[in-house]
Amino acid sequence: MKKERPKNMDLTTIKLPVMGVASILHRISAVVIWVSLAYFLTILSISLGTEEGFNSIQSMLSNNFIAQFFTWGFLTAFGYYTMGGAKHLIQEFGYFETLEGGKTISQAAIALGILLSILFAIWIWS
Repeated sequence: MKKERPKNMDLTTIKLPVMGVASILHRISAVVIWVSLAYFLTILSISLGTEEGFNSIQSMLSNNFIAQFFTWGFLTAFGYYTMGGAKHLIQEFGYFETLEGGKTISQAAIALGILLSILFAIWIWS
């Protein structure tokens, strides 16, 4: 049984609602966190091993732009993941469950994630 359904292969013409964008960003941030854990567990192990290890990690994080950028990316993903999790918890308690409420809380989660990203950048590079 073959069904002929319309197919839209041009993904640039699809406009997701803000709730969909928030959901996709939440999932992407979770993947970034899991991938980054290998890097950060290694850094944690080295820094807790010896005083020289701690000093070398501290020097790397204060002088190496790539390490700082990677740390900022991890913190940004973690900040947005936390905001997305808070959004889900608030909705689980029965708030913002309407379409308009969902849009509002999704916009707030994205805005707070951007704010945290800016604050993390200021903290790392100042």
